[in-house]
Amino acid sequence: MNPISVLLVDDHLVVRSGLKALLGTQPDIQVVAEAASGEEALIQMESLSPAVVVMDLAMGAGMDGIEAIKLLHRRNSRQAVLVFTTYDSDADIVRAVDAGAMGYLLKDAAPEEIFAAIRGAVQGKSVMSAPVASRLFQQLRNPDEILTPREAELLSLLIEGLSNRELGRRLFISEATVKTHLAHIYAKLGVETRAAAIATAIRREGMR
Repeated sequence: MNPISVLLVDDHLVVRSGLKALLGTQPDIQVVAEAASGEEALIQMESLSPAVVVMDLAMGAGMDGIEAIKLLHRRNSRQAVLVFTTYDSDADIVRAVDAGAMGYLLKDAAPEEIFAAIRGAVQGKSVMSAPVASRLFQQLRNPDEILTPREAELLSLLIEGLSNRELGRRLFISEATVKTHLAHIYAKLGVETRAAAIATAIRREGMR
């Protein structure tokens, strides 16, 4: 099996070098390119089409991470983009997910979290750093009166990046029932993806 190809996007060389060295310890992950700006990232994407883009939000100059994610998502809605940043506010998380990011990692995340997030992104899983997930879990316990208690519980568990099978095991329901609940959640929130459902719930919570 070919290793997961990764593009690192960060305006700090030290950060890119450190992350590249860290990812280099994993035989199934390979950094194929680096970029110091959103513009560079778009150019690299055109020629290399990496499986996962690890993107910082703040860039020193030019296009920031949010704008770059939007353009990447517009070109390929299936492109896996993981945010790797020091910013952990709800507003930044929502903006990133709305732009098309599949996961949100803080730069102090444990190596195992980073590896798991990259592997999960390839499988279409949404993954967030533990501190972010913990805070959002509390916010999503009752995200909106339009959701049933079971739907609200399932939405909270989406933060952990669990698969439908894993969600079923956690809630002691069948995988088919999980899919049904997800379909109802998406319809009620007016979204089509897990990441968008989480972002919408966070946004509604913030409006209360």
